This record gives sequence, structure tokens and C-alpha cells, in this order.
Amino acid sequence: MQREARAFWLREPGVGEIRDVRLPEPGAGDVVVRTLRSAVSRGTESLVFGGHVPADQYDIMRAPFQDGDFPGPVKYGYLNVGQVEDGPDQLLGRNVFCLHPHQTAYVVPASAVVEVPDGVPVRRAVLAGIVETAVNALWDAPPLVGDRVAVVGAGVLGCSVARLASRVPGTRVTLVDVDASRAAVAAALGVDFAAPEDAAGGCDLAVHTSATSAGLQTAVDLLAPEGTVLELSWYGDRATTIQLGGSFHSGRLTLRASQVGRVAPARRDRRTTSQRLALALELLRDEAFGCLLTGESAFESLPEVMPRLVSRELPALCHGVTYEEPPCSA
Repeated sequence: MQREARAFWLREPGVGEIRDVRLPEPGAGDVVVRTLRSAVSRGTESLVFGGHVPADQYDIMRAPFQDGDFPGPVKYGYLNVGQVEDGPDQLLGRNVFCLHPHQTAYVVPASAVVEVPDGVPVRRAVLAGIVETAVNALWDAPPLVGDRVAVVGAGVLGCSVARLASRVPGTRVTLVDVDASRAAVAAALGVDFAAPEDAAGGCDLAVHTSATSAGLQTAVDLLAPEGTVLELSWYGDRATTIQLGGSFHSGRLTLRASQVGRVAPARRDRRTTSQRLALALELLRDEAFGCLLTGESAFESLPEVMPRLVSRELPALCHGVTYEEPPCSA
């Protein structure tokens, strides 16, 4: 049986297209997955779509099931939920999450998918890759009981970090963003909101996710002495400027990076990436994460929708991609 599918490709920076693809014959340890929904990771996918991946990061920034190479043609993405149509008995008919690009169906090793728990709707499950990044970040720099935490940048990753950090007893978490409309999102997540100029300082931890120099500077400026900025942004090939005068040196401040490609050192000996992803899916039982799903469009419209997402003409936190047509044919 020869299966066929359709996939979204970046033909060249700024230009996407839908291509027909033939799926490989599944092996004994593989699953065939029919996609139910995927989502656009706006930060990273915007940089990829615009051709802003630095040449020295081409290998490091490869997605797990990427085809092609930067700057293009390349098939890129990593937020995908589907249903297993062929594979081991225990997975047949089950909904699974996979770090796979936007494609109507695919064949991957069974070890590459994680079951979506009962009680987590498909629409929300696409956030698993984002929440997994937030989990890893808070393993890198865990807030302590009673900490004052600022999260600068109220995109989907910053919001996910804020929600998880707020569950630590006694923490006071503030989302900081230049977009005043994100105050409603902060309220839905159960955290405070402030514009950069109004945010209170004295924070024990500041998590930065805005991918702007101004946002990073705000995060540094909000710290109490000996506080930590955890940098989650990826800037691509854009230059970053920060002032390290003032209290940075005398206050013994820390600036460190966190990246999801490897499990945080604090848990690396005790958690696998699959276990980390399974934890993220369990955390998505929390209905509060539903407020991060702010738009959707059909898979076939991605070539027109992606430029509008990148330019922010189409505002969204997490933009869902729906798959209504049967994707596989014999």
C-alpha cells in the first residue's frame, strides 16, 4: 500500500507552498499518523519563514522531522497532534503528539510519539511542545516558594511559563508586555500584568521571552540584587544590545540561557525528553491554557496565512491549523 500526504514547505524565505509527498512504507517499529491539528510556533517559525536562521546554527536548529535545509526549501514545524492509523496495538486509534511539521499524515518511529492523556482535548494538546519548553526552563531556574517573578514577553511561551510559575506556593508572578491587550490573557492565567514602564522591580527571577533587546533590558532592570534573568528568546541573526552597567555588576546579577534541545542539567540524569513531553501533556489538563489558543485556519491556506502571521497582520498567540480532508490515500 502506497500512502500519500500533503505537506507545507518553505520554498524560499517568505514564500510557502503545499506539496504532495509519498510516505515511506512503515517498518515494524513505526506508526502511521493522520494529523488532526497542528499549530504555528510564531517565534521560531517566523524566523525560519523569513530566512533568519544564522548559517552557523543550521544543524543545531533542525527540527526532529525536518526535510530540506535552511534557508530553503525546507519543511519545518514541531507542534502536531494526530491519530494513529497503523502501528503497535496499544497505540492504534490513540491520539498522539509528535514534533512533526505541518503535514496531513506521516510515518515516524513509535518512540517519537507521546499519547495525549484522556481529558486533554486535541485543540489544547498542540501546546505540548511549548509547555515542554516552559517545563525545561523552570527546571533550569526554578522559582522558590514566595518568589517574585517577572515574565517579560507575553507570547505563548511567556504565558506558559507564567502559568506554571504561578502554581508554586506564594509566588507573585507578573506578565510584562508592551501590548496592553495581554492584560486579559494574564487575568485568565491568574497572574498580574504590567507595561514595562509600570512593572515593579525587586524580582528574584525574571524570565525573558520577547526576543527584543528592550525586553531583555527590562528583565535585567527588574531584578533584585543577586537575581537571575533566564533568557528563553531566540534572536536568529538579529543583533542584541544590552547595558550591563549600573547595578548589573554591583548587584551580582546572573544572565543565563535555557533551550529545550537538551533536558535541563538539574533533571538530565532522571528524565528523558519523552518523559518531559509526557509531563507537558499532563499539565495541559489545566483548562487555563485554553486562553492561549487564539486563532485557526485550514491547512491548505497556510501559504497565505503564514506571511500574515509573521508580519503580525494576523494577531495570535498560538495559531491552530485544522485538517478536515482525509489525508491518506492508497
